[in-house]
Amino acid sequence: MTIQRRIAITLPAGPRVQDTIDRAQWAEAEGYTDAWFADAGAPDALTLAAALARETNTLRLGVAVTPVFTRTPAVLAATANTLAQLMPGRFVLGLGSSSQTMMENWHGQTFDRPLTRVKNTALMVRAMLAGQKTAFDLDGLRSHGYRQEAIEPAPPIFIAGLRAKMLEMAAEVGDGVIINLWPRRALRKIIDHINAGAKAGGKPAGVEVVNRAMVLVTDDKPAARNLFRAAFAPYYATPVYNAFLAWAGFDDVARNIAEGWAARDRTKTSNALSDDMVDEIAVIGNEDECRERIAADMAAGIHTQIIAPLAGATDNDVQRTLATFSRKGFPYGE
Repeated sequence: MTIQRRIAITLPAGPRVQDTIDRAQWAEAEGYTDAWFADAGAPDALTLAAALARETNTLRLGVAVTPVFTRTPAVLAATANTLAQLMPGRFVLGLGSSSQTMMENWHGQTFDRPLTRVKNTALMVRAMLAGQKTAFDLDGLRSHGYRQEAIEPAPPIFIAGLRAKMLEMAAEVGDGVIINLWPRRALRKIIDHINAGAKAGGKPAGVEVVNRAMVLVTDDKPAARNLFRAAFAPYYATPVYNAFLAWAGFDDVARNIAEGWAARDRTKTSNALSDDMVDEIAVIGNEDECRERIAADMAAGIHTQIIAPLAGATDNDVQRTLATFSRKGFPYGE
């Protein structure tokens, strides 16, 4: 079975709910197949997904990703049940661990054994969606006696991964894998681990790979690179993403970012991401350059590309970016 190639718009479109509704409706009219939420605060992604179920007709709506430390399996299963009823066959539940900064600092949770927590949450949620009465005690994650009515079709569960073990578990346990912020030269390595996990899970056709691509169609590449540095140099200073950058083959860059962050030297932290390094990760350039990069990455193993304009970009560049990947601008399936 061939996995469909898809292009997604990223959501939310800002703090105002109406802006997100407008963007989703525009994307649907322009031929986008999907809309995928980030889940990192207000407006709440899963609540807003429910609102969009009535405001859209064809878009597949996913969340990339809901952190497993902030909602219990029973809450996730109940929410997924509701969303699957509101938009049958159109909702994808994405689960992941997030990062120490968000879970410990924002939410006051203990960020411990993320791979185990994500795996066990996915297993429990899938069982709950199937209507099974719970009797789980999985490494401290417990649920006994909970049951909800089975939902058909059950929404797929996609799992986010960065390094080898999480990528393989995500493909083995999940119905799809979500990736982001990878240096381009690491993509083959990432896909190999995903394929290994899919094989271990008895999925010879593989699993869908969803990528959140940081993109900006612009005539000012230096300014766009600085936007990327401002947004993501601190991201790569977190232990999870710093280790990922080193795993991807950029030990020196990871070390310089960590040293700069520890010394509160934002210049050193930011400068660790050279122009070449930024171009390894982000998709920046004119329409043709960005289309070529997105298409090449899809040919290398990505099935669904979430087009995420860089934070801080002008409204004109954001709209230019999104228009570039409309069905008219990017006829990827033809």
